Amino acid sequence: MKVAIPVTQGLLDPHFGHSEQFAIFQVNPETKQVQTSQMLPPPPHEPGVLPNWLADQGVTVVLAGGLGKKAETLLASRGIEMVTGVPEQSPEMALQQYLDETLTTEDNSCTH
Repeated sequence: MKVAIPVTQGLLDPHFGHSEQFAIFQVNPETKQVQTSQMLPPPPHEPGVLPNWLADQGVTVVLAGGLGKKAETLLASRGIEMVTGVPEQSPEMALQQYLDETLTTEDNSCTH
């Protein structure tokens, strides 16, 4: 399983399409242990680019504060699970809470 989290200034960025980087974690789904992690700069922001780029990276789950409807549709079409409403925190903390099934989410913070 590969989990992607949009990050700006070291914290989960509530604006999926405007993050500085994406933290991408390779996780063993059985043991819930992180095998590898990397920070990647996203391609320039244009509608539809990020979902396809993340799918090309092998991402299977996105943890985000907010996702627009078009991004949600494109991620779903590429078979990527989405968790929205994730609060601003370190990507490692968000990932650990997701893996521990203790992640508390809020409303999707994106309005478009």
